[in-house]
Amino acid sequence: MTADTQPVLELRDIHKYFGDLEVLKGVSIAARAGEVIALIGSSGSGKSTLLRCANLLETAQQGDIIFKGDPIEWKQKRGQRVPASEEQVRGIRTHLSMVFQQFNLWSHMSVLQNVIEAPITVLGEERGAAEAKGRALLEKVGIGDKCEVYPSQLSGGQQQRAAIARALAMEPDAMLFDEPTSALDPELEQEVIKVIKDLAAEGRTMIIVTHDMSLARDVAGHVVFLHKGLIEEEGVPSEVFGNPKSDRLRQFLLSTSVAV
Repeated sequence: MTADTQPVLELRDIHKYFGDLEVLKGVSIAARAGEVIALIGSSGSGKSTLLRCANLLETAQQGDIIFKGDPIEWKQKRGQRVPASEEQVRGIRTHLSMVFQQFNLWSHMSVLQNVIEAPITVLGEERGAAEAKGRALLEKVGIGDKCEVYPSQLSGGQQQRAAIARALAMEPDAMLFDEPTSALDPELEQEVIKVIKDLAAEGRTMIIVTHDMSLARDVAGHVVFLHKGLIEEEGVPSEVFGNPKSDRLRQFLLSTSVAV
């Protein structure tokens, strides 16, 4: 496999249980450089859990996670499977940025401080260089005039754009978005969607869990429909949205007011 075809992030046969409930029942996806994958499906289908397993915020009980050709190593601890190397976990999280539904900005820091904290403390960037890059990123997402304000002084859309700038500041190899617009009013949602579309146009590698079918259709090159912890259907947007094969996907699209 060449460097061009090797996925940046690959999940193979992922199984995840919460107690006796199997939330993921053997899911496999692979995102190559510059590819945007949209994960869609009803609430409880396993979309967000899969994303959290990818970033090791949750530990899958079975399956492989390979980042840039390097598989996660596992060990048993008190009867549970856990990552064998904290250094490997830190390395992956450094290069695999995640944007959450609820922004997760630090309330006691200004917007600029939120953006530069990790590059300084984790990457060891010099403060002046980190601040210059941070200001440029905030300008890029359309809130360059909000550097010195605090998250509580921002709208929800502005907070999410600050969170995206914070993720970009780590210069990640891939980005994970967990329902990035679901907590926003429709008008504010469009602000964030524009930023995500711009990132896709730049060739960013992204996996996006979304309830917004227009976002999935317009931005993704590959759409995965999860149902009850399994991939029910997947393919290019024109096929998934325009010619769904499974009855369950057809019903889902009708429920979201997407014409089929």
